Amino acid sequence: MCGILALLGCSDTSQATRVRVLELSRRLKHRGPDWSGLHQHGDCYLAHQRLAIVDPASGDQPLFNEDKSVVVTVNGEIYNHEELRKQLPNHKFRTGSDCDVIAHLYEEHGENFVDMLDGIFSFVLLDTRDNSYIVARDAIGVTSLYIGWGLDGSVWISSEMKGLNDDCEHFEVFPPGHLYSSRESGFRRWYNPPWFSQAIPSAPYDPLALRHAFEKAVIKRLMTDVPFGVLLSGGLDSSLVASITSRYLATTKAAEQWGSKLHSFCVGLEGSPDLKAGKEVADYLGTVHHEFQYTVQDGLDAIEDVIYHVETYDVTTIRASTPMFLMSRKIKSLGVKWVISGEGSDEIFGGYLYFHKAPNKEEFHQETCRKIKALHQYDCQRANKSTFAWGLEARVPFLDKEFINVAMNIDPEHKMIKRDEGRIEKWILRRAFDDEEHPYLPKHILYRQKEQFSDGVGYGWIDGLKVHAAKHVTDKMMLNAGNIFPHNTPNTKEAYYYRMIFERFFPQNSASLTVPGGPSVACSTAKAIEWDAAWSKNLDPSGRAALGVHISDYDNQNNPLNKTVEFEKIIPTEAPLGVAIQG
Repeated sequence: MCGILALLGCSDTSQATRVRVLELSRRLKHRGPDWSGLHQHGDCYLAHQRLAIVDPASGDQPLFNEDKSVVVTVNGEIYNHEELRKQLPNHKFRTGSDCDVIAHLYEEHGENFVDMLDGIFSFVLLDTRDNSYIVARDAIGVTSLYIGWGLDGSVWISSEMKGLNDDCEHFEVFPPGHLYSSRESGFRRWYNPPWFSQAIPSAPYDPLALRHAFEKAVIKRLMTDVPFGVLLSGGLDSSLVASITSRYLATTKAAEQWGSKLHSFCVGLEGSPDLKAGKEVADYLGTVHHEFQYTVQDGLDAIEDVIYHVETYDVTTIRASTPMFLMSRKIKSLGVKWVISGEGSDEIFGGYLYFHKAPNKEEFHQETCRKIKALHQYDCQRANKSTFAWGLEARVPFLDKEFINVAMNIDPEHKMIKRDEGRIEKWILRRAFDDEEHPYLPKHILYRQKEQFSDGVGYGWIDGLKVHAAKHVTDKMMLNAGNIFPHNTPNTKEAYYYRMIFERFFPQNSASLTVPGGPSVACSTAKAIEWDAAWSKNLDPSGRAALGVHISDYDNQNNPLNKTVEFEKIIPTEAPLGVAIQG
């Protein structure tokens, strides 16, 4: 993937404007250090900073159709590009880039082709024949994108806020699953899955169908012409991703080019839960494992850089982004250009510990829908920007469109957490991969309790952040917080500390409005706080705030461990049905 910037319909087409676009595009160079490009047609400028992963030799952007009348700048990975090329037999492709299909699909189908793309993407497409353009963002918002408007009537598009915040009168997050058309001068949603209405599904739970759907999602992401690896914290989600990747890697084109030995990466404070569990899973799978230890001081020293790159003041996101930011730098130094990661599982399956208190299946399902819709402002933003700060791409198979449809169509009764029956959080996912004959993971890893990333790297990290913030934010400052920050007023010293740094980098009112707010406990939405009256007095995004649920919660209670129950065997494993192995 890459960084894109576009200025559309500007009033000044002098050399000064071109120079300014180039200057702003360079603010995104960390996202694409391999090459840069700029195309101007009249009052429209399309710029690109490339991270070359597929067809590094000839896939430079912007991309064009045959006669160059359609121009595209893209940040993305199109996993079904080979199938799409076969559907376009009369078209001549200039490159082997997976994104080269976009201009040609537009020629064939007009603006209504976006749902044909299986992948993650943000793009700007300019049709020079009538100077019209469309902008689109992937279904869940795995890629980051912003839109802004200038006083001269121009429209600005950028992968990151820093590319347009100084030149727009107003700017905002470009909504995921949407398309912006100049012909209509507005947005429309192109992604309309059944679960979006929050209607309660009723499909029975089929563990093998769920297993095969996720295996397909992982395998299709092994499309690469460069070295890659997997993030492995030792928790359920990253361990499953690593297990499936190592199981099928040898059958892919990627293995022919880079070998079948999978590299895995983990970060944490010395003695952290993730480092211990990550090494255990790596040893079990036989990966080439790389451990990165950091100190609390290392993390504190990086906070300003993290806020600049991730572009948020959200407490949860900054806590989790910092170790990921530090790890990404180490990974990139090894020559790796992209990694597979486990974001999205907790939103789909109700994996956060507060889901233990969901009163019924209806509320459980509606909360998962709310969480998925908000992912682009939280975990997707973290995974995208904290890695791309160092020119490293993160791919997230749990957020595969087809997999989400399968998982969100299951009757949520099967996702409900029932301790007396041995059903812990994400039970149906664990059960789907509990294979006695061909085990994917050791049992105790498969059934390890959920740890949020910012907790799993070591509990001392969050505690250290709070102590550090308390040294820089006084009680007097907190008394006036509502006057200084009337929108999303920080209610802790840690939140106030992050907000001060954010405002220094992004002082515009529009910038503060791009960050979500509202009360949360253990990463819940505001609505879910109603599930337990005690939570309203203990608002903290850490999983340890789920009092009476987390075995190391803030009350240090003797919470009973989840009851272990033996389940009947799933029928023997087989290859994912209908999987076409891609390189």
